[in-house]
Amino acid sequence: MEYEMEQAVDVVIPVCRPDERLMKILKRLRRQSYPVRKIYLMHTRSGKLPDGIEDMEGVTVESIEPEEFDHGATRDRGLRLSDAKIIVFMTQDAVPADTELIRELVRPLLEEKDVGVAYARQLPSKDCDVIERYTRTFNYPKESRIKGSGDMEELGIKTFFCSDVCAAYRREIYEMAGGFTKKTIFNEDMIIAAHMVRAGYRVAYAAKARVVHSHNYTGIQQFRRNFDLAVSQADHPEVFEEIRSESEGIRMVKQTMRYLCRSRKAYLLPSLVYKSGCKYAGYRLGRCYRKLPQWMILRCTANRLYWMKS
Repeated sequence: MEYEMEQAVDVVIPVCRPDERLMKILKRLRRQSYPVRKIYLMHTRSGKLPDGIEDMEGVTVESIEPEEFDHGATRDRGLRLSDAKIIVFMTQDAVPADTELIRELVRPLLEEKDVGVAYARQLPSKDCDVIERYTRTFNYPKESRIKGSGDMEELGIKTFFCSDVCAAYRREIYEMAGGFTKKTIFNEDMIIAAHMVRAGYRVAYAAKARVVHSHNYTGIQQFRRNFDLAVSQADHPEVFEEIRSESEGIRMVKQTMRYLCRSRKAYLLPSLVYKSGCKYAGYRLGRCYRKLPQWMILRCTANRLYWMKS
């Protein structure tokens, strides 16, 4: 579908110790069929930017101190630098898969006036392990879907699922929903998506908008990541109190087990059980973090700076 007037789209990317993928991302964003007007890099001064980035046309580097970084506040600060009606948030390791990423990502926002945010499909990278590769297909299937309050009975917490690895927000609805939480350890995307849904708006999963993004996390890394995720849920009972997320995790583990057995990779089951156990342990500890001593929290978290400045 062609639009009579393409709305300006700006991109915001938090940056910390970037690698060579950042330059690839910027170059691919410049070749999109739906034009990107400006790109704002929220650089935490941790690590050096690749040569040439600060001189790229249309790229603005906003420097912040590492201790200033916050998943919600930093992204909101980037949005405030822009006056575009549609803002795309990406991470420094999410590489556009093709030239249609932005067009397919903003399509639901342009076609459906009650869609507040659309998020992209995440494809596994070449070095992605078997279990993580399957997890990507579980969380990011081939079929697009628009989710609203009427889907909560069927989808549960998945109704609010959204990822700022690559997501486009309609500024008007973003502001109506209160914007990102200004102090959050994690999950700023799902929190605002939940606020949008509860306010009567919808969340779009745009499967044709694709980025290459995956991680081969160790069990300890999974533990810490899920600890932080659970802390964010405990801090926002207005979003997560009525919806349990453990059942969705259990469903994913069961489906992954079946996949490994069907594909004759049952030898990976011990790894799946171990990493799943790490995820669950991190999640349970994170949900009750207020009962833990500070030294234990610092051992469990993946974001020590968050707690040091609390």
